[in-house]
Amino acid sequence: MRDTGVLGLEDAIHRCTGLVAETFVLNDRGVLAIGCAADVVVFDPTTVIDEATFLDPQQFPIGIDTVIVNGTLVVDGGAHTAARPGRVLRST
Repeated sequence: MRDTGVLGLEDAIHRCTGLVAETFVLNDRGVLAIGCAADVVVFDPTTVIDEATFLDPQQFPIGIDTVIVNGTLVVDGGAHTAARPGRVLRST
């Protein structure tokens, strides 16, 4: 998105969040709103990049400072906290 300019930042984020929640009928996900469960990622759009490769898939991305999953801090200052609060979601 950043390199090609095909999508704006807001559209790219919506396609990764709200649109996915709508597609899979996850009614309380995909938006930041009262009463909805929210996972939050704080990133620098100018530097964020995936470092994983096919041969080395377990690499953390660059440019992601904070990740909150189900209200639990999972990445703090770019470092993983070892918390694993995620859970399987099913459509409703």
